[in-house]
This record gives sequence, structure tokens and C-alpha cells, in this order.
Amino acid sequence: MIRHTLGRLASTVFIAVVLAFFTLPMLWLASAPFDDTPSITTSIPEFTLRNFSAILENPYALGSIRNSLIQGGGAAALVVVLAALAAYALSRVRVPGRDVLLYLLLLLSSVVTGTAAMVPIFELATRLDLIDTHLGVILVVSGGLLPAAIFILKDFMDETPTSYEESARVFGASPLQILRHIAIPLVRPGLATIAVWALASVWGGFLFQFILLRDPDKAPGSVILYTLYTEGGAPKLDLISTFSLLYSLPVVAMYLFVSQRYGFRFHGGIKR
Repeated sequence: MIRHTLGRLASTVFIAVVLAFFTLPMLWLASAPFDDTPSITTSIPEFTLRNFSAILENPYALGSIRNSLIQGGGAAALVVVLAALAAYALSRVRVPGRDVLLYLLLLLSSVVTGTAAMVPIFELATRLDLIDTHLGVILVVSGGLLPAAIFILKDFMDETPTSYEESARVFGASPLQILRHIAIPLVRPGLATIAVWALASVWGGFLFQFILLRDPDKAPGSVILYTLYTEGGAPKLDLISTFSLLYSLPVVAMYLFVSQRYGFRFHGGIKR
């Protein structure tokens, strides 16, 4: 009995420590923007809205959020469309070596990314005149996200029943009509998952955006956040905390909307 009580007490303490570890940074992010003198510790703030006024006076802050929406939204849309087409084809067409090819693409996309691929990507973007353009960023980040998106979405496609598609094919529906009117509605939870994941990946991305964009008017929030430091490298906690709060709101809102709509509880293409 004593051993059981001690075990439950230890597990409760462990869970409380883990929750505190993840909760304290969120409390700091929620309170520091309203603190007149924020510090790296969490405390009751000296309430002020001056930090928000300072961010609004920054010539690049709000524009960077718009740039993030353009780049993240464009990449998410491109990834969802291309991943849906590729996943449907890989799920329905029996190609020799299909699974091996899919795993190789996923492996290569995990290994050859980031700094390892930056030089050839930068050279290719330069030759295609994509430097300092939103399109260049969208294409580059979408290429890195596509293999994993196809891999995830193929599971949704595999779990959808094919009887509806066979009936539509009997009545003369084309493959694209079947995909649009039958397959896509069944895997909408999967498409929503891919969209949120792609947007969040681009939203928090820094390396490709920092390398490919030279004009600060086109830089996303993740790059502009890097400029909120003093010349000596010290962080301006009031500006960083305020901008971080504003910058996180669109992604949080999208997550809550999709979570409320689909619940993020699905099995294949059928929501439970």
C-alpha cells in the first residue's frame, strides 16, 4: 500500500515538473509583452501597452507578418495540391518499387536538407532569377516538405474505400473528377493536417528565407525577429516578446480552427 502511494506521488510530482517545464515559457510569452520592464524570469508584469506601440512603429514588423502569410500560405497550398495528386497516384497505381521509391524520397529529404543543400539551392535560385522573391522561397521550402507530405497523405489515401471510385468510373468519370469529387472529400482531415504542418514549418523557418531574401521589405517575421537585438547582440526583450506573441497568433488561430473542425482525430480518410 505504501509502495503504491509513493509510486503515485512520484508520478504526480514528475507530471507536475514536466507541465511546469512547458508552461512557464508560455506564461512568459503571454505576460512579458505587457510588462514595462520584462526580464528572463516570469513575474507579475507592470502593465503597459507601450511595447505594442514600439512594435507598430517598427517599419518592418507588420509587413513581415504579411510576408510570412504569403510565403507560408503559398507553400501550404502548393504542398497540399501536389501531395494530393502524388499520393493518390501512388495509392491507386501499382508501380514496381513504389514503396522503395517513397522511402528513398523521404530519406533523402531528411538527410539532404538545410546547410547541406544550401549551396546548390542558392546556385539554382540564382540561375532561375528567384533570389529576393516570394516565389523562390515558396518553391524551395515546398520542395523540402513534399516528400514527407506525400508519405503522410498516402496513408490517408490507402485507407479510403475504392468502391465509390469504381462506381464513378463505371459512369464515365475521369481520374481527375474522381479525385476532386470523391477522394479529396474523404481525405480532407489529412489535407488539413498537411496544410497546418506545412504552414507551421514555413512560419518558423529561418535559413532559406535568410539566404534567399535580401530586401527587408520581403523578409518574413522569423528573419525580422533576428533584427530585434542591440548592436552588441543583447536581446531587446520587450520587442522580442511582443513581436513573438503577435507572430504566433495566426498559426495558433489556424490550428484551433482546424482542430475544432476536424479534431485531429482521424484514422486514414475516415474521421472517428
